[in-house]
Amino acid sequence: MSTGTILVVDDEPDIRRIVQEILEDEDYVITTAENAAAARSAYNAHRPDLVLLDIWMPDTDGITLLKEWSRDHTLPVPVVMMSGHGTVETAVEAIRLGAYDFIEKPLTTAKLLVTIERALQNARLRQENLSLRRHADVVTLPVGKGKAMKQLRTTIERIAAHDTWVLITGEPGCGKEVAARYLHSVSPRKDRAFVEMNLAAVAAQNLAMQLFGSETGSDITAGVFEQAAGGTLFLDQIGDLDLATQLHLLNVLEEKRFLRVDGKTPVSLDVRVIAATHQDLARAIAEGRFRGDLYYCLNVVPLIIPALREHREDVPELVSFYTDWMVEKERLPYRRFTTGALNVLRNHSWPGNIRELKNLVQRLLILSQSEEVTEADVAAALGAQKTVVSMETIPAALFDLPLREARDYFEKAYLEHHLKRASGNVGDIADIVGMERTHLYRKLKGLGINIKGTKES
Repeated sequence: MSTGTILVVDDEPDIRRIVQEILEDEDYVITTAENAAAARSAYNAHRPDLVLLDIWMPDTDGITLLKEWSRDHTLPVPVVMMSGHGTVETAVEAIRLGAYDFIEKPLTTAKLLVTIERALQNARLRQENLSLRRHADVVTLPVGKGKAMKQLRTTIERIAAHDTWVLITGEPGCGKEVAARYLHSVSPRKDRAFVEMNLAAVAAQNLAMQLFGSETGSDITAGVFEQAAGGTLFLDQIGDLDLATQLHLLNVLEEKRFLRVDGKTPVSLDVRVIAATHQDLARAIAEGRFRGDLYYCLNVVPLIIPALREHREDVPELVSFYTDWMVEKERLPYRRFTTGALNVLRNHSWPGNIRELKNLVQRLLILSQSEEVTEADVAAALGAQKTVVSMETIPAALFDLPLREARDYFEKAYLEHHLKRASGNVGDIADIVGMERTHLYRKLKGLGINIKGTKES
């Protein structure tokens, strides 16, 4: 893999050539532009990791370009300004607009390389800090010492070494996202972004914009493919995509480039795609709900996550892991699970898999009255979960709707019910329903649920 992609913008051919040769020797991928128009096109098409931008150009000067790319004095990528006729005022203006640094011509190789390395390192650290804050409460390692989980980690590590696309399958709540994050963390792309998107949580009419971004003149909104550039894109619930979007996605993956919504310049694709689903895609293909060609495109390497009932020997370790997790992250009181309690949990069928176990541990830590969680506590908590929904309680009109509309109807009623119980606290509702907060926000927005209105009611 390359060290990074750099756009060199200068109206002097000799400078472009010399800089390109120097940087290519350092394993950078170089794109060049001789004027502002070419720079805009290259910037929009490639979204480089760094821009070397000359200030004085015949058509539009570099400061003007910097203003176009800057939003609230923040640039999507680091920009290093170059000039042979620089002034203090010009340098100050460039830095004020968000440029990382200002270097004078004639350029020296040492100064050029050091400035670029520091700018890229600074950008990576900033991205890592954002990622750490965003995912501070995310598990990134499949937990368990049993044979099944050891084999899973070994398989993931073997797959991660090869830059292929992966399809993860498994029951809801079994840990597909955790497996995807672990795969990214042990892959050559580990230092770049990991971006996730729950496809079922986005309304069909908004999918293209969320995936591929949009473009209006110089105003660009990056979709998840661009946000994950150089890294990993995790597309969860791939089986929920409508057929039209499936075709669009297939074309993008095969051509390795895409157009933003309303865009005219193709954007190169440089991501590792990990898709996941709990659905039986072979059956969905047979029923005409999923494209076979997209399935084979994504399923270069299949990865099956076992259900928790298939590795119940890991239940005590998972209970210990999530107990420590809740104590540290949620500030819940520590309680020890007795041997009897662990035996009951080990023998449970776990239809909700690890997500169910995590939520149960949280409930027991909150509700238990003593320092120990006993067999009786666990039995009572598991019994409270077994709520039977009869056909008579479901509105008859619901059965006349298409499956997706019926599901949306139920999900909206379900989430509105829990939002009212939680007084509109999205953090609390995320724990109750077993969804990540980011996914939940998208789901609420997609279903047209007004969180603010729920808080005020």
